[in-house]
Amino acid sequence: MTSTIVREGRPGIAVRPSRARTKRKLVTLALLAPALLGLLIFFVYPLIASVYYSFTRFDLVSPPEWIGLRNYTYLFTQDPNVWQATLNTLWFVVIWVPVKIVFALLIAGLLARAKKASGVWRTLFYLPALVPPVASVVAFVFLFNPGTGPVNQILKAFGIQGPLWFNDPAWSKPSLVLLGVWVMGDIMIIFLASLLDVPREQYEAASLDGANGLQQVRYVTFPSISPVLLFSVVTGVIAAIQYFTEAAVASGVASGKAVVGEGIGNNLGYPNGSLLTYTQWLYVRGFSTYQLGYASALAVLLFVVASVILILLLRRFKAFTPEGAQ
Repeated sequence: MTSTIVREGRPGIAVRPSRARTKRKLVTLALLAPALLGLLIFFVYPLIASVYYSFTRFDLVSPPEWIGLRNYTYLFTQDPNVWQATLNTLWFVVIWVPVKIVFALLIAGLLARAKKASGVWRTLFYLPALVPPVASVVAFVFLFNPGTGPVNQILKAFGIQGPLWFNDPAWSKPSLVLLGVWVMGDIMIIFLASLLDVPREQYEAASLDGANGLQQVRYVTFPSISPVLLFSVVTGVIAAIQYFTEAAVASGVASGKAVVGEGIGNNLGYPNGSLLTYTQWLYVRGFSTYQLGYASALAVLLFVVASVILILLLRRFKAFTPEGAQ
């Protein structure tokens, strides 16, 4: 005998449990179909294709030719620029991300305590984040021009000899860090919302227990905003690993190129390769020299390294789970 379920309030109408479950599954799949199709088409398929092409010699014109591990052997042992590009990218991960997050958190803390004209200050600090990346880099290269830029002119008025900034290998990456601090409004506004959401009662209780300002920040603020802090670290690391536009534009403009892509082989990573990032080198090998098989090997390695770093971060902080947030 087949068991049935009688719908409440409608006697005489029975639905088999298996049919009801099947219907729910079909409805769920129908609702998830657009997202699943997008994931398959724009992530899974390109990932599988990149892994396959990484074992081939492919120039987008001729059919792929299987060459085994030659691309990876050349990547790890013979490529003259991949290690410099990797070190520059790691520099941005280790320096650029923490500096940007720390300044965004400090500004958010100050704005959270502001009493007068707080809306005006929030708007002023957030506005640079709305500037397109290319425009902001061009403006910064102009401002920090060693000969005619306003920054060095102001320093000269105080008797200080300004550096060459984007034209000096020692100052080119720190100059981009300054740019990152200037456009940190997107992270700052997230931190501000999380700080304003911390219950004031917790600060009052900590104060009654004798906690000073630093202790309140350590034991009240940081635990409360830890999920947002982890989110900022994860997204910042992803952005630093994929750092491309700002470094490429700064190299092109500082070297005197009106068009960034023009003559990219001669001015790549200017000055002296200090702004050559991993994604720039991947782009050049794939779309300038049309070595798409080798570019796919670079992309696969980037995906593996980024995945390992992000998994370690998530396992270390565990801030997205209720247990880790407490």
